[in-house]
Amino acid sequence: MPTLPIRNAFSIDVEDYFQVSALAPHFPRHIWDQQPCRVERNVDRMLALLSDNRTQATFFTLGWVAERYPEMTKRIVAEGHELASHGYGHQRVSDLDRAGFFEDITRAKKLLEDLGGQAVIGYRAPSFSIGEKNLWALDTLGEAGYQYSSSIYPIRHDHYGMPNAPRFAFRPDTAKSFIELPATTIRFFDRNLPAAGGGYFRLLPYQISRWSIRRVNAKDQQPCIFYCHPWEIDPEQPRPTGMALKTRFRHYVNLGRTEPRLRSLLKDFRWGRVDDVFFGSAN
Repeated sequence: MPTLPIRNAFSIDVEDYFQVSALAPHFPRHIWDQQPCRVERNVDRMLALLSDNRTQATFFTLGWVAERYPEMTKRIVAEGHELASHGYGHQRVSDLDRAGFFEDITRAKKLLEDLGGQAVIGYRAPSFSIGEKNLWALDTLGEAGYQYSSSIYPIRHDHYGMPNAPRFAFRPDTAKSFIELPATTIRFFDRNLPAAGGGYFRLLPYQISRWSIRRVNAKDQQPCIFYCHPWEIDPEQPRPTGMALKTRFRHYVNLGRTEPRLRSLLKDFRWGRVDDVFFGSAN
């Protein structure tokens, strides 16, 4: 009997366009409630995309968003997806101390569990902001009742990254009951290159993403973790003036091409929820 291809984990970080860390100077936290929200319509488009491809995914959801869109949050669960935490207010872990981080993740966990009616076991840090200088955050997540995190990106980047971290699932030395699931990379010329989605998925030709995932599945025999955001399929989102060219390029490049690429991605590979892929009974 032929072996089924490896099943990869598809994940969505549920935040609105004005909550992206790189745009913080243009959308300070105190004006968030004054911005036209587009997250609900974009999440509904994501849900339809997944339904069309009979795929279940993990939605790492901001407590701030879930609190304002409870019915959207309930739809995610009702359609069979995993509801996981992206923290409450999209604060980078590197900007918080232990007490502040614990408050953020417990507040988000309770809110999501109350709305979704099921245990929330997974977490992803905003902007992959867990690294060498704050690995204590993994211990804190375990103390707060989480079972896994997907918050470390083993690459070198100007805003985040821990290039010396393990490329695949590992248990921290100080939190043996907890597991970290790093964002996917490929090893190329003794360097880790990003292969997990996000801005790189929009910037580079789709064929490179497809090749990278196939390489990890075939050569490393490991499932990949892919991530994207609802705002990445929304080229009509508001665009503030006065942005630096680098920031503008990174955020808006190829937004109009993302949804067709996601459709191709969902057809080209087997996908599932993070909890099912890494803790389930079968791949």
